[in-house]
Amino acid sequence: MDGTKAANALKEAGLAALVALLLAVPLIGFRLTEGLQGLGIETRFDWVAWGVGVVFFGRFGLALTRGSRGDLLGHLPAMPKFPTGTGRTVAGLLLLLAIAMPLLPVADRYMVEIAITVLIYVMLGWGLNIVVGLAGLLDLGYVAFYAVGAYTYALLAINFDMSFWLCLPIAGLFAALFGIILGFPVLRLRGDYLAIVTLGFGEMIRIVLLNWKEFSGGPNGISSIPRPDFFGFPFAREGEPGQTTFHQLFGLEFSPMHRIIFLYYLILVLALLTNWFTLRMRRLPVGRAWEALREDEIACRALGINPTNVKLSAFALGAMFGGFAGAFFATRQGFISPESFSFIESAVILAIVVLGGMGSQMGVVIAAAFLILVPELLRDFSQYRMVLFGMAMVLIMLWRPQGLVAHRAPSARLEAGA
Repeated sequence: MDGTKAANALKEAGLAALVALLLAVPLIGFRLTEGLQGLGIETRFDWVAWGVGVVFFGRFGLALTRGSRGDLLGHLPAMPKFPTGTGRTVAGLLLLLAIAMPLLPVADRYMVEIAITVLIYVMLGWGLNIVVGLAGLLDLGYVAFYAVGAYTYALLAINFDMSFWLCLPIAGLFAALFGIILGFPVLRLRGDYLAIVTLGFGEMIRIVLLNWKEFSGGPNGISSIPRPDFFGFPFAREGEPGQTTFHQLFGLEFSPMHRIIFLYYLILVLALLTNWFTLRMRRLPVGRAWEALREDEIACRALGINPTNVKLSAFALGAMFGGFAGAFFATRQGFISPESFSFIESAVILAIVVLGGMGSQMGVVIAAAFLILVPELLRDFSQYRMVLFGMAMVLIMLWRPQGLVAHRAPSARLEAGA
């Protein structure tokens, strides 16, 4: 073993262990206890020692196995790249699994509810993927369109007694309008400046909803939001006089799971429509203009592409799908408040796009499942589940900094001999 390399590895491991020690002592070194004598402090320096030791030896091992390019996890196997046909087969199998999941014998209410949450974030990730992954516009305020869709549906359904099916397209149109409103001030911005403005826009929407009590209910939110029905047939045990309910229509015994399964298939259809629309748009000139804008805006102008229209179309369409997801979220929860649309939601959606691989539709699905399911699986480790989740995120980004599914088929191909 090279002595210089070993010395550098020891130095890096020592610095990492020192940082771990400084963080671990106040975080896990002391614990507040309650006994017969009142409150007390319990020391857990053995936990600190174990943590520092794991960090030291882990960093030392990574430093020794570092590749020539400096990749900390260069010794790990690369993510396999599947041929186009294989990728379609995998996507088809996942779709069949998604369709059959609520009907499986092992599927209970908890599993279906978690699957609904995953699909909501998949739809949001596909919507943001238009803006960030395809057009290359860093948007940190995407949750604002999510909120616009949710409040549009809630207010229309409560104040005007409009059904979910009528409110859904209206919520999408209102969110698209707000996307255009956001797009105009940021036409000349890019990079970090664009991210700051979009972050401010998202916070402005949340603060307005928080303080405009007469309109949005303020911090108390909006409750008793109508639930969707099956095209006029409610999911109730007994309907109004002369009204047929869902279970009566199909001759079934009443079960609360009927509404849950219907919501699952509803968000599945909405997500698939989002995916289909995005894939179709990528093959059109506007979709190719998005990707050209992402690569080089100056070259776009030289080719005669109008960056203004391209950016506005990306913001509007991405916001529209966020509005659809927000309307579904409102009808699923039956209650919304500004706390449901904080910046952390935008960060999670952006993390889904980046972790999955910007521009990759399948990557968004994998990343959304990872970001939603892993914290749920770690609930037994309630004190440390977010620490473990963060460590998993760091390891994945060290292993695959370009995203889990960075490889994707190009939007346009040149034929041989062209």
